Amino acid sequence: MATLQSTAPPDADRTPDRVIVRRKRTVGQRLRHDWPLLLLALPVVAHLSVFHYWPTAWNIIAFMDYSPYRPFWENPFVGFAWFERLFNDPYFTPALLNTLKFATLNLVFMFPLSIVLALAMNSIISIKARSAFQSIVYLPHFFSWVLVVTVFVQVLGADGLISNWIMDGGGERLNFTSNPDTFLLLVWMQWAWKDAGWGMIIFLAALASINPSLYEAAASDGANRWRRMWHITLPGIRPVIILLLILQIGGILSVGFEQYQLQRQSIGYQSTEVLDTFVYYQSIIGNQGESFGTAAGLFKGVIGLILILVANKIAHRLGEQGIYQKS
Repeated sequence: MATLQSTAPPDADRTPDRVIVRRKRTVGQRLRHDWPLLLLALPVVAHLSVFHYWPTAWNIIAFMDYSPYRPFWENPFVGFAWFERLFNDPYFTPALLNTLKFATLNLVFMFPLSIVLALAMNSIISIKARSAFQSIVYLPHFFSWVLVVTVFVQVLGADGLISNWIMDGGGERLNFTSNPDTFLLLVWMQWAWKDAGWGMIIFLAALASINPSLYEAAASDGANRWRRMWHITLPGIRPVIILLLILQIGGILSVGFEQYQLQRQSIGYQSTEVLDTFVYYQSIIGNQGESFGTAAGLFKGVIGLILILVANKIAHRLGEQGIYQKS
């Protein structure tokens, strides 16, 4: 008896794949679905609106002869006159050079220090030792700069602890916290004690996202601790390193105010003057006016934006995601 064979193609009895069509939700549907998340984000949006976006709109006074004692619309526009006065100010260039010097120091030495601390803490096995180490290194972040400077003066100052030890041994009095030649090293030590541990926390979070099986597979293949760190740990946290590096480059002209203001009298303004203190003394204390300080702040913001765009473009060229990508 002949066997009947089907002439239909082999996949004729298969059910065709269903095409799932998702309709785009309207704005009202999104609001009804996501209102808890929007409610949680409301305080952040209000904070940014009041303390960032609204003050940003007032950058317009950098192009005006602004006075708070007359209505806003009566302030005449003067173009770039305040920027010309800013760039021609004899104290501006030294302040800018000091700012770049301190920012470069922070970028080259402080940023890697946080990564080194995170790697060191990640290698500690004992939970108690990890907790103690983490508390010791990041607790100074919550100290004010007044307290930080005071501690350094009490330890490294002319009448400080170490200076008294040296004098008891027949040496000369230590002149570290009032010497302009050592101020750069002093600033780095203060940064390292106060902020390196806080920066470590972000890298610890990135280290926690690395799959532990990668380390086990590398160890079974004979990779030692250094090779595992070089080929697994550092590539695993590289996106976070690039992201934070770009953000830090964008804020390179903002090195702070209190740290330098507190040590201005003992060190001298030639070594401690940065853009933030320059704006304070020339605009608020001096008679330059609000428009002068706004022009200096706008200059910092524009330079920071340009640096962020350039650094992000370089990150894209190197194959990294950066802080944003083109759609």
